[in-house]
Amino acid sequence: MSNVEATLMGRRLLILGPPGAGKGTQATVLCRAIGIPHISTGEMLRDHVARETALGRRAREIMESGDLVPDEIVIGMVEERIGQPDAACGFLLDGFPRTRAQAEALDEVLGDEGLDAVIVVEVAEDELVERILKRGRSDDTEEAVRNRLTVYHSQTAPLIEFYLGRGLVRSVDGVGAIEEVLARIVGVLGA
Repeated sequence: MSNVEATLMGRRLLILGPPGAGKGTQATVLCRAIGIPHISTGEMLRDHVARETALGRRAREIMESGDLVPDEIVIGMVEERIGQPDAACGFLLDGFPRTRAQAEALDEVLGDEGLDAVIVVEVAEDELVERILKRGRSDDTEEAVRNRLTVYHSQTAPLIEFYLGRGLVRSVDGVGAIEEVLARIVGVLGA
């Protein structure tokens, strides 16, 4: 077991940041480095839909109608996932919570132990727009990207203040090579 893995094993982490900041990439490499599960709500939704679980069937109907999956379904999936044996050694949440109501529901699910740290990946807005537009997806117009950033700032960014008040926020510069950003994250987590 590496020093990083030994130091961070058992940690309950959340990663936040705007679209295009590289959260998913960093979550994947960090989890691989320290041996904890990467819990992505987007992946969980796709998995439940593919397995046709009760939650997945409900989620599919909602998504096919173009609506957002309600909090109670997402919270149910998160609660089920963090109750699995591999999450007993710690986990990293990615994509949840996105709102204050979801953060409060997560508190109820986690109980007294709560989260150990909230990683906030910071990248300037112009850099984010440039990164996303370079992906070349048909739905990634500059207007759509700026709209997603506006939604992030109004709904998810307030969580940073929520967790700052608890002393959990660890901010990192998200610009640079994947390994450089990962080293910054490990550094702020105290490994």
